[in-house]
Amino acid sequence: MPKIKRKLTAQEKANKKRRKLEYMTIFINGKQKRVKRPMLIDGIPVEEFISINADPIWLHQNEEWEYLDEQTQF
Repeated sequence: MPKIKRKLTAQEKANKKRRKLEYMTIFINGKQKRVKRPMLIDGIPVEEFISINADPIWLHQNEEWEYLDEQTQF
């Protein structure tokens, strides 16, 4: 006799939604693995956002010298 599926409770639905937003599924060696999603700001990675929007003074104060261009270095 087949097992009857039950509906998820509100808390189970909320947990499922949170996990779906926090993790993504990728394939490694033909197996599915769940990994944390990379952090995004306005849909772009954090490093790219910093390199686009930060001014040289902020980068220097926060020791982000790798993002400074050759022209803007002190």
